Order: sequence, then C-alpha cells, then structure tokens
Amino acid sequence: MSNFRKMTAGLVAVFIIAAFTKGCATGESVISPAFKEDPPNQIAIVDISGDIRGSVAKNQVGDYFAMELFRKGYEVIERRRVEHILEEQDFQRSDVSSSQEAARIGELLNVPAVAMLDISTRGEKLSLTGRIVRTETGSVLWIGSGRGGSGQTLATIGGAAVGAVAGSQIGGGSGRTAATIGGAVLGGVAGHSLSPQASRMVQRTIKKMIKELPER
Repeated sequence: MSNFRKMTAGLVAVFIIAAFTKGCATGESVISPAFKEDPPNQIAIVDISGDIRGSVAKNQVGDYFAMELFRKGYEVIERRRVEHILEEQDFQRSDVSSSQEAARIGELLNVPAVAMLDISTRGEKLSLTGRIVRTETGSVLWIGSGRGGSGQTLATIGGAAVGAVAGSQIGGGSGRTAATIGGAVLGGVAGHSLSPQASRMVQRTIKKMIKELPER
C-alpha cells in the first residue's frame, strides 16, 4: 500500500472513531401556558429513577440538569436538602415518581416547583424524560424527552471500573466483556460514578431536552 493510501485510510479511521465516540443527542419538550405566564423561581429535583444505580451517579445526573436550569435563570435546591427530607419523611422511591407525591415533597421543601427525571438504556442508546410540576396544584408545567447515543454499549456506559479491571485480570476478550457487563448498570454500585462517555452523553441529551424551556 502506498504512503498516500495508508495516510488516507488512517484519516478515515480517525474520523470514524471521532464520530463514533462523540455520539449524538436529540431532545424536545412541551411547555404549559401556565409555565410561561408564571414561571417558578425555584425548582427542586426530587427524583432520578430508571436504569441508573447509586447515589453518586444519580447526583451527577441531577447536577447536569441543575446546571442547565441555572443557565436558564432558575434557582435549584441542593440535592442534600432534598435527600434529607425524603429520609426524614420516609418516602418510598416509587411514590416520589408520581406528580402528586412529588408536589407533597415540594410543599415540605417550600419550593414552588419540583422536577423528576427518568433514564432508560438499551444497548448504546439512552432515553431520558423529565417533568416539572407545580407544587401548589400538582399540575405538570413542562415535559421533556431526549435521546442520546454514545457508540458505547451498556457494558461500558456505566461506572464499571471494578468489573473491567477484574475482566482484564481474567484474560481474554469474553472474560473482560462478561465482567464489565456484570458491573455496569449505568452507574453500578453506590460508589461508582458515570463513565466519561456516559457523562458527556447525558449532558448533551439534557441540554437538548431543556433547550426550549423559557428563561427567567
């Protein structure tokens, strides 16, 4: 193979890898007229559910959502305060996902609106949905959804460093794959954070999903 052909093949491979690694994200949302007329000045993120495990990974997702809300001019209640209320009132996680129960938490936090997020994964694809609910009435003010693809399978999306290391020590491709999958449900154990690929994908998806949210 000539040097020119080798260089061309190398450049094509680099572009393919870069595109595959960068991934893509889309998002959309529906906004209630009541939101536009009277947007809440404070929002508490009270629930992060779905295919995500562990407080560290959940807090990361909550922080990414909070960052985008901050950019829009909203004040976001600290997650520690929300967790304290949930523990103090002994709320079941399954209850928090309903708009009425989320509104109850908003009353306890004394905030005008609360937000809930749900993440689901399938292979290398991630779907994220979110709602913002008025505390006083329990009515939905905003619904958003987003999708992202990272070029990474679920086995490498989650924070599965322990599983990956164990697999590499076992030796062989199949051993590494099995060990990584075993430890990789988007965030894994409580102490695991999102992988860099997953972090970028979640951030891009949230940014797209919240793009049309009115600024304060």
